[in-house]
Amino acid sequence: MRFAFSSNAFRRYSLIEAMKILTATGYEGIEIMADVPHAFPLHLNARDLKEIRAALRDTGLAVANINAFMHHADGDTYHPSWIEKDAALRAKRVDYTLRCIDLANELGAQTISTEPGGPLQDMTREQGLELFLEGLRQVGQRAKDQGVRILIEPEPDLLIENSSQFRELFRMLDADAFGLNFDIGHFYCVNEDPVQLITRLKDYTYHYHLEDIAATRQHYHLKLGEGAIDLPAVLKTIEGIGFEGFVTVELYTYEDRPGEAAFDAYRYLDQWRQATQ
Repeated sequence: MRFAFSSNAFRRYSLIEAMKILTATGYEGIEIMADVPHAFPLHLNARDLKEIRAALRDTGLAVANINAFMHHADGDTYHPSWIEKDAALRAKRVDYTLRCIDLANELGAQTISTEPGGPLQDMTREQGLELFLEGLRQVGQRAKDQGVRILIEPEPDLLIENSSQFRELFRMLDADAFGLNFDIGHFYCVNEDPVQLITRLKDYTYHYHLEDIAATRQHYHLKLGEGAIDLPAVLKTIEGIGFEGFVTVELYTYEDRPGEAAFDAYRYLDQWRQATQ
C-alpha cells in the first residue's frame, strides 16, 4: 500500500501549494478535492489542467483519488445531493459527477469518491435509495468507458451509514463501475470494527481514508494516534490482504494547520512501517 494525503485539509492554499508541501513531507500521492478552491470541474479550463498535470510531474505525486464528495462551489458539504427532492438539484449532482469522472481520466486517477446518497430529508429510506440508484445509473457507463471507478463512501447520518447498507446497495449496481471508499473512522463511528471489515469488504474496496476518532465515536477526524482506533491493527490488516492501492489520510478538520497535520501523519505512518519491517 502507498500513502497519500487529501487536499481538502488545504482549503486555505492553492492545489499547487498543497502538492509542494506534501511531496516535501514524503507522501507518494495526493487526493484532489474536486471543489473550490482546488479543482471544481466547472471552473477548470485547459490551462488549469495543464498546470495541474505539470505540478504532478514536477512533484512526482500520483493522484490517489478524486474526492467528488463536497460541493461548496454552489452548495455545501452534502448538497446538492443524489437524493434531493428537487430534480434540478439531483441533476446538478449527476452533472458534477460526470465531470469528476472526466477530471479523473485527465489526471490519471483510477477512482473518484462520492457521498453515500446524502442526508435523508422528508422522505423514507426506500425513497432515498430509489433516487440514489437512479442517479448512480446515469454515471456508471461514463465511468466504465473512461476506466474510472466510482467509490461510494458510507458516512454517519447519511443514507448509507454502515457495511450492511453498503452491501445491500451494491447488489443493485454494476460491479465494474462502482466500489467502496473505505473510511476507517466512519465505520468506527457507527459501531463497526474496521479491522474486521477490512477483510470482509476487501473485494469491494479500491481506496481507503484514514483518520483517528475519539472513544466517544463522535464523527470528528483526529490526527493519527490521538483517538481510540487501533490504527496499527488497521494498517497491518490492510497490508495483510495485499492491498496495493492508496491509503489517504483525511484531516480536513485541521484547516488551520494542514502542513503540521500532514507531517505528523506521515511521521506516524513512517514509524509504523519501520516498526513492522
